[in-house]
Amino acid sequence: MACLALNASYEPLTLVPAKRAVRLVLDGKAEILETDGARRFRSATQSLAAPTVIRLVRFIRVPRRFRRQVTNTFLFARDDYCCMYCGRHRSELRGRDFLTRDHVVPTSRGGQNSWANVVTACSNCNNRKGDRLAREAGLTLLTDPREPNYVHLVWAVRRVTPIQAKWIGMFYGKETVEALGGKQAAFKRRLR
Repeated sequence: MACLALNASYEPLTLVPAKRAVRLVLDGKAEILETDGARRFRSATQSLAAPTVIRLVRFIRVPRRFRRQVTNTFLFARDDYCCMYCGRHRSELRGRDFLTRDHVVPTSRGGQNSWANVVTACSNCNNRKGDRLAREAGLTLLTDPREPNYVHLVWAVRRVTPIQAKWIGMFYGKETVEALGGKQAAFKRRLR
C-alpha cells in the first residue's frame, strides 16, 4: 500500500511506498497525518501504525510550469483507457486487440508527437487507419485531443484511498477529487 506524501504546504506531491514513508518519519523529515490502524511496522523497540498520509517537514520547491511528456501511460489515462475511434474500453479488448497510440495527423504527413495530435486507439482501429487521416479511413474521432490538466493526469494514473483523496481535495479542490472519482466509477461500471 502506498502513502500520500504532502509538501510542507500540504500540496500533494506523490505516492511513496509505506516503508519509505516510515523511514522519512523516523529520520525526522516527515510527520504522520493519517494512519492505517490495521497495519503496523514493528522493530525491537518501537511499534508504528502504517502511515497513509505524511507531510514533509521542510518545503520542497516544485516547478509550476511543467509539461508532461506524451507517454502511453498518461495518454491512455487522459483518454480513460478507451479507443477514441470505436469507444471500446481496454477491458472489452480480446485476443490480439490492445491499446495503442495513434497520431491524428500521421508522422509521415508531418504530424507531431504532441498532446494535440495523439489519441488512444485499439490496435484494430489503428491498423485500419494506417498512415491516413481518420476521415480517409472512414473513422471519426469521439473527442478532440488536447493537453490534459496536469493535476488530473498525475492523480488519474494513481490509486488513492478515500482518506488520501480527502487530502488531495483539500489542496486542489473538490472538483479534482470528483473528476478522479468519476473516472474510477466509470471504469468499475465498464467491468460489470
